[in-house]
Amino acid sequence: MKTEGYSAGEHFDEMFMPDGTVRPHYEGFYNFLNKASSKKMNHLQYSANKTQLAMGMTFNVYHDNQGMEKILHLDIIPRIISNPEWKKLEAGLKQRIYALNLFLQDIYNDQKILKDGIVPAELILNSKDFLKPCLGLTPPKGIWCHITGTDLVRDKDGEFYILEDNLRCPSGVSYMLESREIIKRVYPELFNQKGVMPVSDYPMKLLKMLQNLSGKAKPVVGVLTPGIYNSAYFEHSYLALQMGVELVNGVDLIVENKKVYMQTTKGLQQIDVIYRRIDDSFLDPLTFNPKSMLGIPGIFDAYKAGNIGLANAPGTGVADDKAVYAYVPKIIKYYLDEDPILHNVPTYLCREEQDRKYVLENIHNLVVKETNAAGGYGMLIGPKATKEEHENFKNLIKSNPSNYIAQPTLSLSTVPTLTDEGIMGRHVDLRPYILYGKEIEVIPGALTRVALKKGSLVVNSSQGGGSKDTWVLYN
Repeated sequence: MKTEGYSAGEHFDEMFMPDGTVRPHYEGFYNFLNKASSKKMNHLQYSANKTQLAMGMTFNVYHDNQGMEKILHLDIIPRIISNPEWKKLEAGLKQRIYALNLFLQDIYNDQKILKDGIVPAELILNSKDFLKPCLGLTPPKGIWCHITGTDLVRDKDGEFYILEDNLRCPSGVSYMLESREIIKRVYPELFNQKGVMPVSDYPMKLLKMLQNLSGKAKPVVGVLTPGIYNSAYFEHSYLALQMGVELVNGVDLIVENKKVYMQTTKGLQQIDVIYRRIDDSFLDPLTFNPKSMLGIPGIFDAYKAGNIGLANAPGTGVADDKAVYAYVPKIIKYYLDEDPILHNVPTYLCREEQDRKYVLENIHNLVVKETNAAGGYGMLIGPKATKEEHENFKNLIKSNPSNYIAQPTLSLSTVPTLTDEGIMGRHVDLRPYILYGKEIEVIPGALTRVALKKGSLVVNSSQGGGSKDTWVLYN
């Protein structure tokens, strides 16, 4: 399928250099692409779509009147990352997760970073995600953020920038795993020739990390889901199946004598570790939100008593607040005495008077985000928005400045994507997954999310985005 006429414009393109030559790590795939007919590529895409349906790779979109279940469209042209580039990403992510874990341990205990004025105390102590019941707590093995999905983007300068830290219940890893299985079937020979690093051992690595949270030789592990109506239920059931552990709802669990038990057909069975996929506030109605119907009364006391391991630890959400994000470079410097390997996107905090003034005057050029929103909601992309939307967000910022940050509009790199008009460049981000067990491990692959609409910078599945398989090369 020919790529003549393909243009990335001013954006960094993952496959092509500015002069149109192919980047070395893409050459093998480019040669395949040029030999394949449009008919063959469309047939391969059709087969991939059918396989996704057969696998049940769906997600639920809240507030969608067209029906709840949707397929996360998988584009069959992969995103390929060279080994040297990946090594830098890996080192930067390990550094960041290590520092954020130290930050969480500190703010729930000695609070040295707050006393030293590196991070404003009121920013943390007044955050709805700072959980006072966690004060004085040290989780098992001293690890707070066991599973992280960090969002990165590549700007037109070719550098990767951290866009967001997801330390609560990061989703999407099942799509990374299933997409890999589909794409391996699409290009079986090419996949082996290219020397692509595997991701299929993620469920076993996840299980090993979870088991590490218990002192028992053979701990019982479960995945706690809010239920079938949750947007990521496919992932919850998929991971439980792949790990060979129980998938449980809150009603399946009870606490007795500060120990957690599953209700089974053979009676009560103690459970030792829970990979929770529900938010902190719903975890325990006795400690957090008393109206929660999803959690387990008394589980937090069992956790404090050391009788249950929870991943991620309650209280991690305060560290991925978008306002706290702006301080992560200082957090890394404070705890590690190192400069960040991977840089943040420049961020304006609307809670700061000078920053707020700049944002209000330049809102048409900026991306404005709610500090606690996710999934592409609560966001304004200034250059794409109307004057009416600009004014609306200005009023929102003025009424609650602490709830908003703003960032320059990055160009976001493009990857050739199969569209109805042929192969076109579409904007992408990158979400690698990091496990923190006995050591920190970055899985050598990622969920690449792609904005399927021409010119769109919003890659979220809930906003019409799709995905690509991400190939990290051995060499």
